[in-house]
Amino acid sequence: MTTGQRQKLLVFRELPADQLARLHAAHDVTVANPRIPAQLEAFNVALATAQGMIGSSYPVDAALLERAPCLQVISSISVGVDNYDLAALAGRGVLLCHTPGVLTETTADTIFALIMASSRRLVELANLVREGHWTRNIGEELFGHDVHGKTLGILGFGRIGQALARRAALGFGMPVLYHNRTSVDLPELAGKATHRPLDLLLQRADIVAVTLPLSSETRGLMGAREFALMKPGAIFVNGARGAIVQEDALLQALDHGTLRAAGLDVFATEPLSLDSPLRRHPKVTALPHIGSATVETRHAMAVLATDNLLQALAGERPAAVFDTAQI
Repeated sequence: MTTGQRQKLLVFRELPADQLARLHAAHDVTVANPRIPAQLEAFNVALATAQGMIGSSYPVDAALLERAPCLQVISSISVGVDNYDLAALAGRGVLLCHTPGVLTETTADTIFALIMASSRRLVELANLVREGHWTRNIGEELFGHDVHGKTLGILGFGRIGQALARRAALGFGMPVLYHNRTSVDLPELAGKATHRPLDLLLQRADIVAVTLPLSSETRGLMGAREFALMKPGAIFVNGARGAIVQEDALLQALDHGTLRAAGLDVFATEPLSLDSPLRRHPKVTALPHIGSATVETRHAMAVLATDNLLQALAGERPAAVFDTAQI
């Protein structure tokens, strides 16, 4: 990797001003978001000479890499890497960096908020007040269900899954079951979080939350068979990736199965289409993919992504290189 001289960088998603200034100070920078039609031509022109790229939420496949012959490193402002063709990057020797760690606690907050909202029907009842329909004390038909003491099943037990387990077990007295490739030894959760096979977890959990990365193994993991295994009255929450869930099967489980509710921050196609039944389903609490969307966390992600890019271009080992063995 070339070092010691100004290089050409392509910023394909807006960066905070302070981080953009860091890049301008060291390199020649083009800011062009290909999702914005007026910036697409500038993106394509810059791609031809870019040695480094930084951004997120845009597919980088083999065809795009062919148009970027000088590319050495991509710094993704995300922890997930499902927008990147990992085999194509490896074949070209392009380094991929990401931003794990800095968004863990915030994303776990969001997932637990979905658990609370779905169980206690918070959005539905807030709208009751907003729309002027709260004219007397609510009756049993609008009661929610307790969260404390319920069994939480977590699919995936990486950083975010573990942070979610701490909130549930230590804060709400919830027994935690988790499904993961291997069991994880966490002294603080000793006796409170138990490794279980997928089917057994689904059968025993009152609430099932997904924190898995998207991969060939997890794509479509939750389908009709899996939803049918869940307890009557169970709640399903997805804060990971939409494609892990077969959405038709989820709708069937909500409409004709025994699922009580679903809390979703992610969808197979985003933004969610206007004609999607999930938008207005009475049993669904839907959010616009806000897992890490706080002022503090998004800035921390941008700082880490900028660190990664500058370190890589300086010939140093970046703080967070993506390990393809994780997928």
